[in-house]
Amino acid sequence: MKKQYLKYNKVNTKGFWSLIFFLFSFLSFAQVTSSIDSTSIKIGEQITYKIEVETDTTNAVIFPEGQTFMPLEMIESYQPDTTKYDAKYKLIKKYGLTQFDSGKYVIPKQKIIIAGKTFATDSMLVEVNDIVVDTTKQKLYDIKPMMDVKKPSSNWWLWLLLIIAIAVIIAFLVYWFVWRKKPLTEEEKIAQLPPYDRAKLALKQLDETKYLERAEIKEYYSELTFIIRKYLDEKVYDKALESTTDQLIDRLNLLQEGNQIELSKDDIKNIEDILKRADLVKFAKSAPDIELAKLDRQTVDTEIDQVKEALPEPSEEDLRKNEEYLKLRAKKEKQEKIWITAAIAFVFLIGTVGVFSYKYGINYVIDTVTGKDTKQLLEGNWVTSEYGFPPITISTPEVLKREDVEVEQSIAQPITKTAFSYALENQFYVTVSTTTIEVNPQAENKPSVEQNIQKVIEDNFRALEANGARNILPVNDKFVTPNGAEGLKTSGTLEFPVDEAKEKYVSGQFELLSFASENVMQQVMIYYLKDDVYLDQVVERVLASVELKPKEE
Repeated sequence: MKKQYLKYNKVNTKGFWSLIFFLFSFLSFAQVTSSIDSTSIKIGEQITYKIEVETDTTNAVIFPEGQTFMPLEMIESYQPDTTKYDAKYKLIKKYGLTQFDSGKYVIPKQKIIIAGKTFATDSMLVEVNDIVVDTTKQKLYDIKPMMDVKKPSSNWWLWLLLIIAIAVIIAFLVYWFVWRKKPLTEEEKIAQLPPYDRAKLALKQLDETKYLERAEIKEYYSELTFIIRKYLDEKVYDKALESTTDQLIDRLNLLQEGNQIELSKDDIKNIEDILKRADLVKFAKSAPDIELAKLDRQTVDTEIDQVKEALPEPSEEDLRKNEEYLKLRAKKEKQEKIWITAAIAFVFLIGTVGVFSYKYGINYVIDTVTGKDTKQLLEGNWVTSEYGFPPITISTPEVLKREDVEVEQSIAQPITKTAFSYALENQFYVTVSTTTIEVNPQAENKPSVEQNIQKVIEDNFRALEANGARNILPVNDKFVTPNGAEGLKTSGTLEFPVDEAKEKYVSGQFELLSFASENVMQQVMIYYLKDDVYLDQVVERVLASVELKPKEE
């Protein structure tokens, strides 16, 4: 008896808690209402569609998003306003809607999800009226023809012009300061003269000075002895400028005794007298007569001639060595100019790459220089065209070419299929296909639209597998074209072969758009290489361009 009581008690307890949860769920309620601020508008005028939700604060609310108000177009979705009181809150969500064709339109029911449960608003009728034009005041004109609008060009050409301008300026500066044959200065022209001619010219320039007129004997003898020493340094003894008078005379006597120079003792004596007299003037403050100074000048002139006559004629070997030296020197100067030019060009190139890398990214610069084919595919001249019937409008990098398609025919349901495709080998593939099935209206158990879509999707996957694709992982989602056609988008990843032997595979992605009616199935199939930023943009651009036109058009 006691056991039966306990059992009965347990049953009652369980029922009690079930009742409590039932009452709790009943008390946790949600109220949804909708309204519009006007039921009659003019073409292009905006109306405000408002959804009000009153529910518990613990419930999550999901409002409709996207173009769910067709045939009206949503032009703006406002942030919801929230008002809280007690354990509940009130949410107000507003949408801006419009329509650009006159007529009467029904705003479909909108689905709101509250705490996992779906609520629907009432449908509403909206009338869109034409704008009345008073033709007595406003003249009417013919409709203007359509005009082609060119795509606005980017400013890349401005950067190109700037780089060209900078390159021209740098090239001019390099030519002007490095490669240009500069006119010689007077000093450079004198430096290129032979030692004898330079010595004679220096004596002539000494005569033009005012040293003797101003009795500047020290300066006069300094210049005079430098001329004779410089000439001897270049032609006889390469240390004549730094030697003392005695050291220089001893060297001349030694060369004369060794028959290395045919200079007489008298000539050496004359040179010695002039050098020692100059030493007295410079160090002992001696002041010889001005006429003697002039005579010493004539003696130096004569001795320069004597030294020239005493020197042996240069041999062919010496002349050849001198010519080789000049060629080597010219070659060295040319190499220096080349290195300077190369260094400037390298710095300019690095700077240009740096600027473009900062603006566009280093990978973009590398792909531009190397001419990456997927980048060229994205930036090429795209083609917008219609394929199949009913037509599918799509933009692609190249014109799609018709494919020969074999279809398994059925006597009960004749099938026709057209397909158009383009492929960038092993990287990108797109095809547009239209399948028409002649449906017998008398037939029973006709497949539904959903079944037709599922069948063509499976047919595409079987075709991919037949071509070697593997590891196909699809995900389905709703897809709406820019002109409002609804379909199914199947996307995911796969692996496809890149060689005929099907031994090497790469990772890829695919996008499959499927549209179906009672007897027509249209598809856009794209599969492409994974992790390529240019192909991602190509696919995004292709998908955004897809539009369907009804058969009546």
